[in-house]
Amino acid sequence: MSSWRFAFVVSATLFLAIFPCIQKSHAANEVHEGTFKLSSPFSTALETLQKQIGYNFQSIGLLRRAMTHASFSEENNRAFSILGANVIETTASLRLLGNDIDISAKELNLHLAEITKVESSCATDGMRLGLQKVVRVSLKTDSSNPAVVCGAFRAIFGAIAIDVGKSDDAGKIFWSVHGGDAGKALAV
Repeated sequence: MSSWRFAFVVSATLFLAIFPCIQKSHAANEVHEGTFKLSSPFSTALETLQKQIGYNFQSIGLLRRAMTHASFSEENNRAFSILGANVIETTASLRLLGNDIDISAKELNLHLAEITKVESSCATDGMRLGLQKVVRVSLKTDSSNPAVVCGAFRAIFGAIAIDVGKSDDAGKIFWSVHGGDAGKALAV
């Protein structure tokens, strides 16, 4: 099975496995969020982040979780990051193949590796959004570490996919944040 098909199957399976649990959490968040408006610095940062990415979460709790590193809480962004990485790879694969149906598997994999590389594209996009200032980490964890920033960046798109119930919208938002070219990060 080719790598992009495998990534799609894994992301779909992961999505189907965690979606029922998230729906329960989503319903609970609606009750709590509907009663009062939080104005903590973290909540303000989440509001700003939503404006930056051009998407308003139906359940802000999903974005809150996406911006929570495993060092900070057991309720963290790890699963969202995996789903987000698969959303990014799938949408990049579709765009690359849509532009050139005859692209070789090797070239496709090279582009996917570049767009998901922690040290370049992923962390660059996350730093440009200022995620190192938003993501919650323990005191012993460096929030500007590329792996932390990249995990938070990917988790945003996993959270969007869960929030709307489909990955296509998350992929469109990824392209608006990342920029138009598959395999190339926007300059900082």
